[in-house]
Amino acid sequence: MAKRGKIQNNAEYAATRALLGALESLPRPAAVATGRKFGALAYQTLGSLRRTGERNLQLAFPEKSEAERDRILRESFVSLGRLLGEVSHLARHTPETLRGAVDYDETGMSFLHEAQATNRGIIFLTLHLGAWELLSFAHSALHHPLAFMVRRLDNPLLETFIDQRRTRFGNETIDKKSAVRRALKVLREGGTLGILGDLNTQPQEGVFVPFFSVPACTTAGIAMLALRTNAVIVPACAPWDERRGKYVFQGQKMIDIERTGDNDKDVLAITTACTRAIENFVRDFPEQWLWIHKRWRTRPPGEADLY
Repeated sequence: MAKRGKIQNNAEYAATRALLGALESLPRPAAVATGRKFGALAYQTLGSLRRTGERNLQLAFPEKSEAERDRILRESFVSLGRLLGEVSHLARHTPETLRGAVDYDETGMSFLHEAQATNRGIIFLTLHLGAWELLSFAHSALHHPLAFMVRRLDNPLLETFIDQRRTRFGNETIDKKSAVRRALKVLREGGTLGILGDLNTQPQEGVFVPFFSVPACTTAGIAMLALRTNAVIVPACAPWDERRGKYVFQGQKMIDIERTGDNDKDVLAITTACTRAIENFVRDFPEQWLWIHKRWRTRPPGEADLY
């Protein structure tokens, strides 16, 4: 079994290096265009993921026509392909090239500056929308490094390969499986911690809150970190803006944290507010969100599987 595992790891690593290497050898616009074509091809061929996306869009946008939902899903695959092209160039980017790829919305930056003025730790609440890998990467090169939580890849060769690129400009990745102590330290010292808050989780790790009016099991960790460290939560994402030809940092107002003395109630209220902020981003840029993830997979007791 160990030998088989090594062979599998080596094969996956070689395939990934070959794909990203081929894209990296192209000028960035060509790499992104090729990635978009991969995304369009994936929409045509990956039926299981497409069906998951179709179901998610039915749950989120029952008022939209089937043709409109299909358009959103098709474009979300293309958006994922665009991200693949961008990731292939992480090793080549410089601060100067990143300025040509990333812009900052003035209103969004004002919310970030407001959070920084509190002199407290900051939780960047983000989601799988647009160029989420580029958001933290560019921030470290153009502003200051931050820490962010990741799920370590099962393949250690690929994990090292990707992590070296993510952390080129000083970012720190924190393994979600053993994150609490390090995350608390980062926030208590006034640092910035990025967390993706839009994935399905298990009941022992989350709470059910409305997401597009459908109960969704959502991580309670963000709320608990904020309550324990007095950190502020700033929702942020980096969608592609066709008019500017760049990814644009979008921010929302800091999420209010009210302490009632009832920890469970406070966690639920903060998680609800975080999920509402994420939903607002998805509504603004539905073609760029990760619809192929089974966001509503975990159900409240007694409810049937939605998939």
